[in-house]
Parts: sequence; structure tokens; C-alpha cells
Amino acid sequence: MKELELYVHIPFCMKKCLYCDFLSAPADEKSQSAYMDGLKRELAWYGKTLHGRRLKSVYIGGGTPSWMQEAYMEDLMKEIRRRFPLAEDAEITIECNPGTLTKNKLLLYRQLGVNRLSIGLQSADNAELKLLGRVHTYEQFLRNYELARECGFDNINVDLMDSLPGQTLETFYQTLQKTVRLGPEHLSCYSLIIEEGTPFYDRYKFDVVKRHAGMQTEELPTEDAVYQIGKMTQDFLAEHGYVQYEISNYAKEGYACRHNIGYWQREEYLGVGLGASSLLHNVRYSNLRDLNAYVEKSLHIVQESVLYEATGKEIPCSSLHEKVQALSKQDCMEEFMFLGLRMTQGVEKSRFYREFGYTVDFVYGDVMRSLREEGMLAETSSHVYLTEKGMDLNNYAAAQFLL
Repeated sequence: MKELELYVHIPFCMKKCLYCDFLSAPADEKSQSAYMDGLKRELAWYGKTLHGRRLKSVYIGGGTPSWMQEAYMEDLMKEIRRRFPLAEDAEITIECNPGTLTKNKLLLYRQLGVNRLSIGLQSADNAELKLLGRVHTYEQFLRNYELARECGFDNINVDLMDSLPGQTLETFYQTLQKTVRLGPEHLSCYSLIIEEGTPFYDRYKFDVVKRHAGMQTEELPTEDAVYQIGKMTQDFLAEHGYVQYEISNYAKEGYACRHNIGYWQREEYLGVGLGASSLLHNVRYSNLRDLNAYVEKSLHIVQESVLYEATGKEIPCSSLHEKVQALSKQDCMEEFMFLGLRMTQGVEKSRFYREFGYTVDFVYGDVMRSLREEGMLAETSSHVYLTEKGMDLNNYAAAQFLL
């Protein structure tokens, strides 16, 4: 039986950051308890309907899972193990924010089988952290990072965010220096994206428009500055032994995040919890996004179905699902290329053939020829991948594969 990845969404945090548009918010103890009970019911339901498929990875994200009480995490991991067999080498990650970790929590995580931490530092500059609305300082991050090492964690990711208001090449360079000096096994380096509906959008929306138009901005870095920060990041991390294996992700040898690689290679995954997404049997599912509705419907989860008009077939789903999208063969091929080209190694030709029964050249020959002529695409006997120029213009290059 094919292996499966599991994502568990914990939608709670101490305080909403000013840039955050994730499905997360502070909540009282009663709401947290009711939600965690709902999660366990959903896991139990899937344990039956998916007939015990083995998990190759587990990723507990949020929100801030490490903000939750130890008892909740213990119950959650026990329920996962009760409902699904885990591969012996399963990668089990929990997201953490500095200031929320204690020695007792970390030792419990280790006891429960968690073998990878993802810590959201974002910046080593306290002024930048305050600007972002983060609830921690750099010094708190250092204490939590050192504590994680003391408790035996040898696979740690650190999240960093660049292109912040007022940020310069030099200030982000200092953040990179301080972080790399600690020797984390993995780094995720993302540029700030300002989304509508956030306090940051209200404050910086005119700068966002100016940047998109190539104009001089007032507080946000210009497009040229963002590009320079990205190139500096690539060069600096390469010099210090970090391999860029995906647009925003760097790792020491052997420490690339297997769970996220699964997403980019279109492995099947199950998402449980509020707003969580799944990919099962070439159908994409999205859970309810209203907390009260999710908890209420989790009390009596019902097997349902929706009609897929293209084929007239019924698509199975549950009463916890808000959206169901059956993917056509064309949809799947597009996703295979669009997601796979985020990785520096690109997409594997033989895997494309196994999945779809066609060679990648047969389906995308004209597109590939055009991108090669533009200097954005290259290939070996086994892979098709984006060049450095193609990676710089990834959204444009990948969009060419939408049939």
C-alpha cells in the first residue's frame, strides 16, 4: 500500500502577527480543548476510511503548536500512532515559536517521537521583530534553540523572512550570519508577502502597488533590492555548506525536508484540522475554516459524496470538507510541472512517464523548446529543471506549463 504524508493544523497562537494571513488566532482553553477533541475524532475517522495507510511523515503546523499545553501534544501523537502505522524512519516535525518552548515540552516531544523542529525566528534584529508584531526577542530564540540542542534535537529548521519594511541588504546579512553561526541543519528563507486583510496591507498597500509597478518605494525594499537580498542569501548559504534544493529552502546534506518535498512531488497527503488540505486519489480536499462548525461537525463525521460533472462519477468526501476538486489528467500534469520546477533538481522524466503514460517531451515539447531558447530551462538525460534565470523568474517560467 502506498505511503501517506500527514499534516495536522493547530490554528492557535499567542498573538496574531501583523503580516499573518494564516488560519490562526488566539483562543481560550475551552476552545482549544474542544478543537483537539475534534482533531482526534477526525484522525479516528480517517484511520478507518483509509484502512491504516502507513505514514512516511507527520508535520504539525499552525498557528503555534508549541504554544499548546504538553498534554494536548501527547494526546495528539498517541492518537496518530493509534490510528496509523508509522514508517520506522518517519520524519515528524513540529513548528515552534521562540518563547513557547520549555525543557519539559522538548523532552516530551522527543519521547513522543518528534525528530525535527521548525523554529520561526524570522529576524535576528529585535527592532524588525517588533515591527512584525512577533511576541519574542532574538535572545529568547537563542535560549530556546540552545535548549532544543540540550534536549537532543539534531534536525532543526530556522525560518527567516527578508524584504521587510526598512530592511537593507546589510541588516538581513547580519541575520543570516547570526543564524548560520548556530549551525541549524535547515533554513527556510522567505520574502515577506503582504496580503490583503492584514494590518501590514493597510499600512503598506501603496508601497506594494509602487513595487509591482517598478517605482521607488517609501518603506518596502524595491524589486531590485529584493533581488539583491535573494542573490546574497544564495551565495552566503552556499559558502557555508547549505544546498538550495527548492526556491526558498536550504539544507545541509541529508537534511532536506522530506515532508515538503512530498508536496512538490505530488505525493499523496492527508490534512486534518481547521482549513487543512489533502491530496488523495487525484482529488484535492479542503476542510471547513470556521472553528465552531468544524468542532460541531466532528461530533458526527459522515461519509458524503459530490458529483464530478466532467465524468458523472461520485467523488467521496466527508461532512468536514468545505471544498472538493477532482483533478483531470491535464490538471495533474500541470501540477506535476508547476510544483516540481520549484525544486532545483527539477522534475524526473521517468516519473512523469510512469504517472501519465506520456513522455514530458511529448506533452510539453514546444514549451520546453521556447524556455530553453529564453535561457530559463535546461535538462539532463533524467531531469528537466529551471536555470538560475528560470528560478529568478519562476512564476513566469512555471506558468508556461499550464496547458
